[in-house]
Amino acid sequence: MALIQNSKGLSRTPQREVALKLIEAGLLSIQPGKVFKDSFKVTGSLLRVKDREFNLKEFERVYLVGFGKGSAGISKLIEKELGDFLTEGYVIDNVEQKFKKINFTKGTHPLPSQINMDFTSNVLSKIKDLTEKDLVLIVICGGGSAMFELPYAVNLETLVNIFKLLLKSGATISEMNVIRKHLSRVKGGSLAKSLYPATVLSLVFSDVPGSDLSTIASGPTVFDSSTLDDVFEIINKYGLSEKFKKEWFTKLPGDERFFNKVSNLIIVDNKTALLEMKKTAEKLGYGVDVYSDRFQGDAKEAGKILIEHAKKGRVFLAGGETTVKVKGNGKGGRNQTLVLASLPYLEEGTLIASFDSDGIDFYTFAGAIGDSTTIRKAKKLNLDLDEYLRNDNSYGFFEKTGDGILTGKLESNVSDLMLVLKS
Repeated sequence: MALIQNSKGLSRTPQREVALKLIEAGLLSIQPGKVFKDSFKVTGSLLRVKDREFNLKEFERVYLVGFGKGSAGISKLIEKELGDFLTEGYVIDNVEQKFKKINFTKGTHPLPSQINMDFTSNVLSKIKDLTEKDLVLIVICGGGSAMFELPYAVNLETLVNIFKLLLKSGATISEMNVIRKHLSRVKGGSLAKSLYPATVLSLVFSDVPGSDLSTIASGPTVFDSSTLDDVFEIINKYGLSEKFKKEWFTKLPGDERFFNKVSNLIIVDNKTALLEMKKTAEKLGYGVDVYSDRFQGDAKEAGKILIEHAKKGRVFLAGGETTVKVKGNGKGGRNQTLVLASLPYLEEGTLIASFDSDGIDFYTFAGAIGDSTTIRKAKKLNLDLDEYLRNDNSYGFFEKTGDGILTGKLESNVSDLMLVLKS
């Protein structure tokens, strides 16, 4: 079944048809069913996860904890594969899922909520007093920083205000996560400390450029060397020092013994999608250039950079995550903003697309496609591109031109994917 719901309406030119085939291929490659076919398997009592093996009979209890966008679909596959070996589990996602043994909570994203905090507190209270004979499987997906959260010293209202400030500050996801870790009882390796001395296997679905394990969902099971000094340096960098109090923050676990029996495995990241898009393009007869899997920067400048580097007659691909410093009161996301800001730099025969792999670019669309047909439609409708940009209303623009990519929420998240086609 096709994931792009409005592909017929978007396929206005042969070039767009090619772009949509690549987008569809990239999205399909990262869906849980496809990913788990070769990565996770139980044969008898032997659990194989990529190149790791565990004899499930050696453990008295097997727990599963999942959090983040897409974690429910992945956890359902794990529940089925583990069968009677699974003791119990706890999963939070923003997409509903039914389980047999796993307790599910529908959480919120991109901001934390009391629901999210109660879930986290419940997990810590239920999965405690662990021994060396216990195994804990952790499914970590994008959005885990908001969904799996228990603050160290602030209440929910303060925590939400902090997240809002960070989202609008222009800080990178890596910088935001350094601050999040030191505000939390579960991030920056703190969850691993709570699960000690059990064996812990974290299955990581990366939504972070470069797949830095310490950054994905704020690294709950990863040893972290960041310090309180790093926190205050970032706060000062973005002029937020008057908004934060020192007593809100805590140190992270510094004893490496808490991590000796912890394995963190990248199961899928945007390289998976980029590789599939590359293969698909080559089958269609195109040469392909993969620019980066960790592309970052201001969304309003990023498209221009991608267009300048793309070569005629070739497919140009990139993965990563841009940022938007919000000033207006419109609707949209970083991918739609990237495409909207790129329109003045598009020559006839050049197409650019950018989309969020989880299907929601903050608001409704997964992203957008832009080309000369977009520009002509905008002129016909008398749309003021600069005004839409100033008001951060990229969704409003692409809703009117009919260039938003619609998929609905998807069950995997590996950050954003971008492509440029020049004929």
